[in-house]
Amino acid sequence: MLATKCIAPMSAAPNDQGLSRRHIFDAVEASLRRLQTDFIDLYQMHFYDPTTPQDETLRALDDLVHSGKVRYIGCSNYRAYQLAKALWISDKYGLARYDCVQPRYNLLFREFEGELLPLCAEEGVGVIVYNPLAGGFLTGKHRRDAPPEAGGRFALGGGGKAYQARYWHEAQFDAVERLKDYLKDRDEKLVQVALAWVLAQAPITSAIVGATRPEQIDESLPAVEVSLNAEDMAFINQLWFDLPRNSDPNVAFR
Repeated sequence: MLATKCIAPMSAAPNDQGLSRRHIFDAVEASLRRLQTDFIDLYQMHFYDPTTPQDETLRALDDLVHSGKVRYIGCSNYRAYQLAKALWISDKYGLARYDCVQPRYNLLFREFEGELLPLCAEEGVGVIVYNPLAGGFLTGKHRRDAPPEAGGRFALGGGGKAYQARYWHEAQFDAVERLKDYLKDRDEKLVQVALAWVLAQAPITSAIVGATRPEQIDESLPAVEVSLNAEDMAFINQLWFDLPRNSDPNVAFR
């Protein structure tokens, strides 16, 4: 399954970014060349583009689906109302619809459950979550009394600052420590439990594991065999309930 995304600026040219018909067509051709393939299985809109009408974006994507260059389409970081409007446009005009959404979701960040998850369940939209390990925070390797390790997600330029703003807080460190203590006498690893919890949530389709080394894949894959009981789920749920709530309405889309 080959998936890629579109929206980010690819140059300083004014039309070389966003979700306009022009940029989508140019971006698809560039991706096909780079990936050395004739088609993309899943083409996702990385963010919502407020400067382009959704019907323009969806008509362009519909043309790509009918041309065979794209098999299915999806979106990422959309709010519930944005996805709902897109589904309505596709239904009204008979266009290809978003078959999946890609939100940030993990046991320390569950804002997605409020409106977007019920919408996906109701409309049959698949959910491929990113950050299931909170950018590596749920590996338990980070320490509150030490800076982020060099080269990791929490230390890479502007992205590192964004990840620290998301997770590098006392309450989140406390939650990880509580979960590590809970698992201490069990034959279960923190990474695998964190992933298993995500995969156990309906209607989650899949989770993106941002591995950078083969051994990280080896550590993560056994999560599909982990079964969490009612006690485990209740404990993990309580971790989320005990976290302070962020009042910033944009926090789910950073």
